[in-house]
Amino acid sequence: MESFLHDMSWVLPFRSETATIIFNGFTFLGYTPFFLIFLPIGYWLWDRALFTRLAVLIAITALVNGWLKDFWQDARPDPAFQLDADRVEGSYGLPSGHAQVAVAMWFWLAYEIRRPWAWAAAFIIAAGVCLSRLYLGVHDVEDVLAGIGLGILSIAIFALLVREHVVARWRRLPAWVDFVVIVAAIPALWLIWPNGEDPTGIAAVLFLLLGWFAGASLDRRAAPESPILPAWWLQALMAVGGVLGIFALRKLLVTGGIAAGLPEAIIGHVAAAAMGVYATYIAPAIFRALKLMKQPQAMQ
Repeated sequence: MESFLHDMSWVLPFRSETATIIFNGFTFLGYTPFFLIFLPIGYWLWDRALFTRLAVLIAITALVNGWLKDFWQDARPDPAFQLDADRVEGSYGLPSGHAQVAVAMWFWLAYEIRRPWAWAAAFIIAAGVCLSRLYLGVHDVEDVLAGIGLGILSIAIFALLVREHVVARWRRLPAWVDFVVIVAAIPALWLIWPNGEDPTGIAAVLFLLLGWFAGASLDRRAAPESPILPAWWLQALMAVGGVLGIFALRKLLVTGGIAAGLPEAIIGHVAAAAMGVYATYIAPAIFRALKLMKQPQAMQ
């Protein structure tokens, strides 16, 4: 059993150029750039409330994963097995963040959609992401199994909170309550983080969530009803243009921060908060100004 959980030599015969391309594609679905693409597009073109819930679930799952990684400090597999070493250098292995977030994210979406095709898609994508971490040699079986278990636990708890109307009651509270909780949670990370590790990097998740809620609050005031969207090809243009905008904003803030001599941590946190506001308020405001999003009363 110990050999099964930790020995990665079995993966080598399965590697090929085609398989490496496929599994690199799956593993991309667990990195920050993907979330900066997927979550805003879902907010703009699908369901604002659903993707806000999803953003909260992903943020909490990521924070739990980061805390457990630094608590257990379990080494990743031997670098000789790693094909994704440059992106995981300096981080611990247990539990797999890709596996934990993929299971929580995709199966939560399936839970919300409640269609057979959504469950099938969730299984395929989550399985692909989990297997990609083994294939690329950056996690062993123990890491991935722990991530899967924690992901299942995350959605079980979140589903219970939704079913018991805890989330709905929370959403009826004033918007400032969200800000107070998130702002209080940021310095709390340094108090609760284990083994003297630095949570500066993971704190960016809370800054993104802070900006997301700030923008969403402004967005609900500007457009209380779900928007009426244009033809599919215009929605595609919205998605592409909006995503280009969020990465351009990040580039601008990082470049400007470096030029101003600001510390790297401050630059990252400011950029994260700004991208959250952009995703939930600035981009939708631009879409409304361009008549790509319309409120139902405006159509009457």
